[in-house]
Amino acid sequence: MAQVARELGLSDNTLYRWMSEFKQDSGNAFRGSGILKVEDKNQADLQKRIWQLEMENDILKKTI
Repeated sequence: MAQVARELGLSDNTLYRWMSEFKQDSGNAFRGSGILKVEDKNQADLQKRIWQLEMENDILKKTI
């Protein structure tokens, strides 16, 4: 483990943490490149929807 961490330029702790995260929840481990957990994606979708509705409300208020 220590040798692999050195070869990758990582600390041992980082490598052990990654392994632990993978063992606990392999489907959500290594979520880089914009891949979000389901809960985080749902939260982002809701935030986007709120923003859209606020913009629509502002437009409607200006037409009155």
